[in-house]
Amino acid sequence: MSHDDYRVLAARIRAELEDVERVVGKAERAVSLVRQHPGEDIYVDAAAHNLHDFYSALERLFLQIAKVVDRSVPTGERWHRDLLEQMRLPMSTVRPAILDAGMVAQLDEYLRFRHVVRNVYSFQVDPQRVVQLVDGMRALFWGVAEQLRQFAQMLEHWSSEAQRG
Repeated sequence: MSHDDYRVLAARIRAELEDVERVVGKAERAVSLVRQHPGEDIYVDAAAHNLHDFYSALERLFLQIAKVVDRSVPTGERWHRDLLEQMRLPMSTVRPAILDAGMVAQLDEYLRFRHVVRNVYSFQVDPQRVVQLVDGMRALFWGVAEQLRQFAQMLEHWSSEAQRG
């Protein structure tokens, strides 16, 4: 693994987190409209779509970490859940745990909801569940973002050390 790969991954993490923060804001605005117009399911659809994007973007980062750093990407029927769990596990000589167990448990709720969004009609999505998930999204994002930023900083440190030889 070259030191450039770690530096690029660190930059990707930071850039993606900026985009995810925008998604969180859009979801919150949609839920605000849900509360103002309870009968308008289009706002629920918008919030659900942003919930889907929230988890999908984080999962893309987890995949990059698994590819670049762990050099091991889960496969099989449960790969989404296994990938999330992999982020909780320290990889002995490779890296520390990236997310703590509490974050993984919370993110699992968003993973399960994303599965629902992908597999049912939008009118079958539970509006109360959408509101509940969006209400918890910002605090979860801040925690996950902090842990991912710390990891990005570690990647840059490893990259600098590798350059110095």
